[in-house]
Amino acid sequence: MPQLRRQYPFHLIEPKWQSHWETQQTFRAFNPGERPAAGHPFAVRHGNVTPESLEKYYILDMFPYPSGAGLHVGHPEGYTATDITARYLRMRGRHVLHPMGWDAFGLPAEQYAIKTGQHPRQTTEENVANFKRQIQSLGFCYDWSREVN
Repeated sequence: MPQLRRQYPFHLIEPKWQSHWETQQTFRAFNPGERPAAGHPFAVRHGNVTPESLEKYYILDMFPYPSGAGLHVGHPEGYTATDITARYLRMRGRHVLHPMGWDAFGLPAEQYAIKTGQHPRQTTEENVANFKRQIQSLGFCYDWSREVN
């Protein structure tokens, strides 16, 4: 008789770690002169080394237009490459700023608002919240304290 495989309980494990990353601010880049709290992942990795003494990297994705119902498969394709790079550099002891933001101005937002018959501010705010939720559910290592909107 074949043995049944146990299924990965993603609905339990993934929210647990996403919450941990958010509360611990695991992917946060610190400003010069700012010190991470004791127990913060940066302090655990680097001890008494200050953030400004490390080699710095800035990784920026193209911001999505929050002018649709949500992400499409092309969004995470590009974000995966920068996520891998940011994680690799952090593991190599670099100080990495990897923010996310929204290209919420201009024609795409206006066209979506016209299409839905709603004010552009309302559709943009709703779409940004949805896009952010979707991106966070994918587990990318963005510094959400630096969200550009």
